Order: sequence, then C-alpha cells, then structure tokens
Amino acid sequence: MKPLLPLLTVSLFTLGACGLEKPPAKIVFPEDKTAAAPAAAPAAPAEPVAPAAPVDPKFAAAKTLYDASCASCHDAALMGAPKPGDKANWAPRIAQGIATVESNAIKGFQGKVGMMPAKGGSTLTDDEIKSIVAYLVEVSK
Repeated sequence: MKPLLPLLTVSLFTLGACGLEKPPAKIVFPEDKTAAAPAAAPAAPAEPVAPAAPVDPKFAAAKTLYDASCASCHDAALMGAPKPGDKANWAPRIAQGIATVESNAIKGFQGKVGMMPAKGGSTLTDDEIKSIVAYLVEVSK
C-alpha cells in the first residue's frame, strides 16, 4: 500500500491547486433586474411644450395661420425666434407692449437676440399677423 500513498498525496495536492479545496462561503444569485431597477436620473429642465389648440375661436384661427406660416421658424427657434409658450423668451417682448410686438412682426426686426423678416417672409395681411401675435402672446404669458 505504500506506493499508493504518494499518488494519493499528489492527487489531493493537484485538486487543491485547482481551487476545489472548499465550497464558496455564500452563493449569491443575480438580482432580478426589474425589481431592483436603478433610480431614474433627475429630469433635465423641460423645453417649452407646444400649447394645445386654443378654445377661443379667434385664437384657433390664428393658430392655424401660425402653423402654416410661422411654425417652421418659431418652433425650431431659428434666428432667435421665441417658441410659443416659452415664457422666459416672450416676457421681455411682451413687456414692450403688444403694439411693439405687432410692429416688429409686420415690419421686421433685427436685434441682439435675433431677427425676423417683415411678416416672416409671408404674404399674410397685417390683421392676420396681429392675430398670430395675439395668439403667441396669449399662450406665452
């Protein structure tokens, strides 16, 4: 039996070197990903949301004109155009008075914060422009 003892010793030593000397102290299973979902990151400040269709019929007509002729620049804030509902950008304009805002929209405007061609480059009448301005001011107060 003595020849088997060295072989058994070498075998046990080899198994020990393979990391099979003892079982792990604790078995940990991966957590259910749906149960332990990470907390959502804080939301970034929201951009102004396009206002819903107005209830007042005169503003509804103005919104239709706005959508057809003005939205392409104002909704994308091109050339500094304030977005509808963006209170921060409309406040200084509104503070100048509705007559000034209407005049700038009709005649055109170029300033530090942007520019607007006369009537936005459209063929709208002065009264149509004034109705659009009234709508934009109303949704941006």
